[in-house]
Amino acid sequence: MHDQHVLKPLPQGSDGWRKEIFATSRLAWPLALANLLQMLTYAVDVMFIARLGEKPLAASAIAIALFGLILWALSGLTGAVAPVISATLGERAIALRPVRRATRMALWLAVMAGAVGMGVALMLGPIMQMTGQEPQIILLATSYNQILIWSLVPMVLANVLRNFVSALDHPIIATAITAGGIFVNAAANYAFIFGNFGAPEMGLEGAAVATVITSLVTVAAYALLILFIPSLHRYRIFGRLWSADWKVLMHIIHVGAPIALTITAEAGIFATAAFLMGNIGTAQLAAHTVALQIAALAFQVPFGVGQAATIRVGFFYGARDKEGMRKAGWTGIAIGTGFMAITALAMLLMPMVLLTIYIDPWAPENTVLVGFALQYLMIAAAFQLFDGMQAVAAGALRGLQDTRMPMWIALFAYWVPGIGIALTLGFATPLQGTGVWIGLATGLAVAALLLTWRWTHRDRLGLTQR
Repeated sequence: MHDQHVLKPLPQGSDGWRKEIFATSRLAWPLALANLLQMLTYAVDVMFIARLGEKPLAASAIAIALFGLILWALSGLTGAVAPVISATLGERAIALRPVRRATRMALWLAVMAGAVGMGVALMLGPIMQMTGQEPQIILLATSYNQILIWSLVPMVLANVLRNFVSALDHPIIATAITAGGIFVNAAANYAFIFGNFGAPEMGLEGAAVATVITSLVTVAAYALLILFIPSLHRYRIFGRLWSADWKVLMHIIHVGAPIALTITAEAGIFATAAFLMGNIGTAQLAAHTVALQIAALAFQVPFGVGQAATIRVGFFYGARDKEGMRKAGWTGIAIGTGFMAITALAMLLMPMVLLTIYIDPWAPENTVLVGFALQYLMIAAAFQLFDGMQAVAAGALRGLQDTRMPMWIALFAYWVPGIGIALTLGFATPLQGTGVWIGLATGLAVAALLLTWRWTHRDRLGLTQR
């Protein structure tokens, strides 16, 4: 072939730490920024829906809780294509056919799993009835959800393409497309919720239409850029889409299914915490929501670093370069944990400033809420370090395609000491909401310590053998 392009972001393990820090950072910052921009996309939805009133906002929040959990899980499942591609490239710098097959099968998986996810999302109505929600809220949420589910398959397809371009050293594409999606989403919300630009006035259902439009535009943008950027087009991932490779498909499922379950376990503990806080009091639940949003905002950076660590470690894993794996993993863990040390200090030293992102902390009506939120932020400062550490350690282990034991670690850490301590301190002591947050922090700390221990002992455990 005339184009023997070799990927740039791949210094060898014998290279110095400085080169690895540069390579990881260059890959991580666009991914972290894309994660932050994705949160901004969701915030745009909330801003528009909030103008419709409390009931539409509550209905959309409940629908998004289930939909978001399904989307996160399926993104983890199909995102396993990144370490598979990276290992292939590490083994053979020119690996057009294996990369094409892996991406094609991940696209197949996105469609199949997305269709199943749509079916699960349609259980929203019965779930809301079982949990005793108001009939009007159920009606609003189900009508919104019936449109929203059509965005699931395009979103999961876009996740596969995002992992493809990132593994091939074009993470900035994900940043640019996510940024563009914010404007598409805002314009579509403005049009279909309120009947502007000649569109029908659809209210809450219009917000769901806006999400579907944004998801379709996003996946189309990825496809067009892949077709027009020569270093990506050369893989011809859309060629022979009907051609199956069941062995590759099963390998992606084997790597990705534990990731999906891990994400579900982690998301589930925070969903359960919200339910627990609701049983303690309305002010505590509101404060929990605000404090958790601030923590989630900070988490997007180590989450992006973890994605970069998966790609970097995965490349060296494919190349059978143990020194490269070591440097890539520890570099990611240091960057992710270091950033969270900064956010922890911000929570300790300037919590009121952080609260202004979501509420007016000086408004008299928010006095009780702010009091609780400040308590929770103090604990959040403590678990920032552990949250960053576990996110990147899990990412590094995914680069070694080690996902099954990290899944069991997550299930144990979050649901035994995590929820166990939250229940005990939250309901059997005067700590209440603070006790629930101590439980969350404990779950994250146990997960971080066990995952980092596993990464530290990767050679002895045989994880670096391909």
